[in-house]
Amino acid sequence: MPNPWEFVLEAPVIALVVFLIGSYVYMVRVIGPMAVEAGEPPVTRKNIVCFAGAMTMLFVASWWPMHQIGEQYLYSVHMFQHMVLSYFMPPLALLATPAWLLRTLIGSGRVYGVVRFLARPVPAALLFNVSVMVTHIPQLVNASTSNALLHYSLHVMVVLTSLLMWMPVCGPLPEMRIGTLPTMIYLFAQSIIPTVPAGWLTFAESAVYSAYDTPFRLWGISLRNDQQLAGAVMKTGGTIFLWTIIVTLWFRRYTAGHGREYEFRRVDPGTLPH
Repeated sequence: MPNPWEFVLEAPVIALVVFLIGSYVYMVRVIGPMAVEAGEPPVTRKNIVCFAGAMTMLFVASWWPMHQIGEQYLYSVHMFQHMVLSYFMPPLALLATPAWLLRTLIGSGRVYGVVRFLARPVPAALLFNVSVMVTHIPQLVNASTSNALLHYSLHVMVVLTSLLMWMPVCGPLPEMRIGTLPTMIYLFAQSIIPTVPAGWLTFAESAVYSAYDTPFRLWGISLRNDQQLAGAVMKTGGTIFLWTIIVTLWFRRYTAGHGREYEFRRVDPGTLPH
């Protein structure tokens, strides 16, 4: 009988996370002091907290038991993995990256030009949503459950296109970010495209992905309920997250203007005109 709780070390995931942490520490401690003004800290507390959060999410989403359950038993868990890797982890990774670090990595030449072009709202949104659609192609999903190289390649594509998608919103380089109102419109547009595969999963009568059509049903969740839950995670989870950011930005924009408009200060009567 299948055992979804059998421990698997997942050495490549551990190696990746250790490499990223080691690289970040090296850049901050060795390169950072030379890249900033004297007396200026290379990173802030916010950068460090966001980096810790990003690495935690990457590790949890890619390691046991979520990885095993998501790839072999429940497509809804697989969908939650993708939510973490595309919606939650990338913005934290960008917020963890100070401007000097990204400029050091991409330079100011051809690589910088390519990144700046791809990180523009239209190309970034197009690449991200194409990635979303590609990762729902049944043949690819079925093959990735038994092909580790394909599986990790799809995850790399998801993360890279997600980083580009989030760059105009919270990227470390100010010249690549857009204003508050364009950001709200941009994020609203990102919440629309996933409706297509989400609806497809929610209303499908038969198995969309044969790899998950197995006799053993973890937690008694049927194939149809698993697909419906995956569709709900994709649409509702992503929409709630994006719209929460939109509402937060709107209130910040409104309260900032409101505060200036209704700012009352004590005035010395002697300074008033007679």
